Amino acid sequence: MTSGPPLVLTVAGSDSGGGAGIQADLKTMLALGVHGMSVLTAVTAQNSRGVQGVWELPVDAVRAQYRAVVDDIGVQAVKTGMLASAALVETVAELLADTGAPVVVDPVGVSKHGDSLLAEAALDSVRTKLLPRATVATPNLDEVAQLTGVHVVDEGDMRTAAGAVLSYGPRWALIKGGHLPSGGDAVDLLTDGSEEHWLRAPRHDNRHTHGTGCTLASAVASGLAKGLPVPEAVRAAKEYVTGAIAAGFALGEGIGPVDHGWRFRD
Repeated sequence: MTSGPPLVLTVAGSDSGGGAGIQADLKTMLALGVHGMSVLTAVTAQNSRGVQGVWELPVDAVRAQYRAVVDDIGVQAVKTGMLASAALVETVAELLADTGAPVVVDPVGVSKHGDSLLAEAALDSVRTKLLPRATVATPNLDEVAQLTGVHVVDEGDMRTAAGAVLSYGPRWALIKGGHLPSGGDAVDLLTDGSEEHWLRAPRHDNRHTHGTGCTLASAVASGLAKGLPVPEAVRAAKEYVTGAIAAGFALGEGIGPVDHGWRFRD
């Protein structure tokens, strides 16, 4: 392998509006100085108002993309996003098993607009096949409830949620508290079950937050590919995403995206 930027692979769906999914992942990776590569798992017809359609790619197409990248180019971190069916979840988990790079699992269940992006039948595969492969799992509060049944209503519940997620086998759980009803800071909890890191940032009054979860997970993967320890990679990712949310902009008639290029602009 020639010298160059660290290599990160995203395994996720496409967002035609460019705010989330593969598009957000690759923009984040570019902004953070790593080379982004992609395995497309689904095509969505999507805009600022929501998801109008989803077309899954065949398992063979996903496997072929993954092998093409990993066998020839290699990877230093992998990020997984939208995996809509049990078959796709299980295929990706099997591919990750022999990759040997850190894995960030964003267990995408519901879009920013409330559209379901994960079949009910796939939840058990996420719990038993995918989460055990994760170096870091990054569920938001809706995804925590979907996966574990734990409903987080205050910061105290986040520790319970983290324990429930860790019981499925990821090395670290990052519980994202952005959906907490409190008006204070946006608080996340990162823990491996022994050490805890509470990450706080100002909560920006900006509704244009489409792509936040994809962006955070990709930023964590970028940090891991650079060799950062998990807590440092997550801190750096949180700082990048906080700036991207602050700079989020209107697009179309609905919820606009975070600004992946905020550091490049005045």
